Amino acid sequence: MPASVLLADDHQILRQGVRVLLERSGFEVTGEASDGHEAVEMASRLKPDVAVLDYVMPGLNGRDAAVKIQQVSKNTKTIMLTMRTEREYVLDAMRSGLSGYVLKSQAAADLATAIREAMRNSIYLSPKISAAIVDACRTGGQAPADPLTPREREVLQLIAEGKTTKEVAVALGLSVKTADTHRAKLMRKLKIHQTAGLVRYAIRQGLVTA
Repeated sequence: MPASVLLADDHQILRQGVRVLLERSGFEVTGEASDGHEAVEMASRLKPDVAVLDYVMPGLNGRDAAVKIQQVSKNTKTIMLTMRTEREYVLDAMRSGLSGYVLKSQAAADLATAIREAMRNSIYLSPKISAAIVDACRTGGQAPADPLTPREREVLQLIAEGKTTKEVAVALGLSVKTADTHRAKLMRKLKIHQTAGLVRYAIRQGLVTA
């Protein structure tokens, strides 16, 4: 029985290309999501063997979506398919429990292999990413601890995407007061007092693009 795969990327053309690639490799693509929240919902419902996630997606980024997917579908392996090669992004993403980190530029060569390795409970990294991990080990580098809670990260991403506090509350199913409390806490933790500063921080963290 072929492994079932969920694809999550906000670019429809890329999803279609990856779907064709995977189906030709013998996998069954059981769902496609255009953002992180949709990916989590579909993973909870479909229970795919593997979820392939883009790093930067609206609403909820791939790194945080991977964490939530592992909570709602414990047997689903998660693989990041992204253009992000910066060491800090790689280390932070791997800390979320990924089974693979594949560069989009290497998808044709690496993605099918990454899925097969994930199904064997192994971890696969594109060669360029493996070099970054080795370099980090040699130099003692590691991703700095994230000061924010998962909910605060969600609020931060939505703020950086231009959402008002009321829109954040609706998106996350919170009261406006609770959303405002999360906003105040994350600003206090980050020592940032203006929205523009939050946007710059979110860009540096890879939650949104400039």
